[in-house]
Amino acid sequence: MVERLDRLLPQTQCGQCGYDGCRPYAEAMARGEAGIDHCPPGGDAGARALAKLLGVETLPYDRSRGEHLSPRVALVVEVDCIGCTKCIQACPVDAIVGASKLMHVVIDPLCTGCALCVPACPVDCIVMVPLGGRRSVQGCAGTASQASHTRSTL
Repeated sequence: MVERLDRLLPQTQCGQCGYDGCRPYAEAMARGEAGIDHCPPGGDAGARALAKLLGVETLPYDRSRGEHLSPRVALVVEVDCIGCTKCIQACPVDAIVGASKLMHVVIDPLCTGCALCVPACPVDCIVMVPLGGRRSVQGCAGTASQASHTRSTL
């Protein structure tokens, strides 16, 4: 049952459900310790699929846990990155590469869009962009405000 529940989850590993990732959340649901409505990235459709699999009442996802957003990925604003490695440490799926005091980059196919790197960045140089959207930001006056807005919506 855990495997089937885990496959229904979006695998963002964001922690908005209150667990350290999708697998621990699936395990808690299988044990009857967590509701089907804790996953904002899965949205209402995800909650319905989980309810159907578990044979429980369908509920909308709990909006107090976060907003359901379209798929997105992190983007490091190159000119603002100081190479502190805090984003690398925050990424639960190792989708960010770089070295100390050098610019970091996000490997798009590995990024789940969890946005855990955004609050970890001390210079607000990480923005979340729609999957398949603009992939290069060379620095602009709005960069810090974009990152600040992204951080405030988490």
